[in-house]
Amino acid sequence: MANRTALITGAGGPMGRAVAKRFAQEGAKLVLGEISANRLGQSVEEITAEVPGVQIASLRGDVTNGGEAAALVQTGLEKFGHIDLLINVVGGIKSSVMSEPFLNISEERWNATFNLNLMANFHLIKLTVPAMLKAGYGRIINVSSINFAGAEGQADYGAAKAAVASLTRSLAIEFAPAVTVNCISPATINTSVVQRMPEEEKRLYRDKTVLKRFGEPLDIANAMLFLASEEAGYITGENLPVSGGVWPAL
Repeated sequence: MANRTALITGAGGPMGRAVAKRFAQEGAKLVLGEISANRLGQSVEEITAEVPGVQIASLRGDVTNGGEAAALVQTGLEKFGHIDLLINVVGGIKSSVMSEPFLNISEERWNATFNLNLMANFHLIKLTVPAMLKAGYGRIINVSSINFAGAEGQADYGAAKAAVASLTRSLAIEFAPAVTVNCISPATINTSVVQRMPEEEKRLYRDKTVLKRFGEPLDIANAMLFLASEEAGYITGENLPVSGGVWPAL
């Protein structure tokens, strides 16, 4: 990653922080975005302490908003002059209720889920890709989910993540050959959401995996590092499961 600049969203969460740290360890310059100023500051402090000499530009903001996404990109360009790698981590479910039967999903929840999982990608890809195409080089990595193929109680989330996977393939065609576009599909990752689950619910999710453990944020970071690397230069339009062997089935 030497001489590469990576813009990473959601950099204050466990997954985004792990990705940022892993890229920093390989020499990338970082442009970090996060909606929480406190979490963003913690990430910058932790990465700076663990990776001496790392160069970081950061800005608190909601990248589902076009103006705030543009401000983050401008922050990176002012400091480093170019953005080579776009890592779209922002996504998830805003509601505290993770599973909701489709007939109970409100229009507000439906729209919020699609906004959270798609609009940051929409804004940031449009803002960064023209320069990547002009430079003849770029990497985009999106985050889908193993539930992109459908999951009971998560019709909104599954549909939004299916849209991310579809967007990935469409853009891989449009931006080739200069820019590769891929996504990863995590299963259950050991974050604070998992840690708050009742033990029985944890066991059910863990037992679904072939490896009989939850994924760790570092597992996601390593997969993203590979897709962003020169070794993955002949890979585009792909959806890489990082799921411990889980694959959805009806």
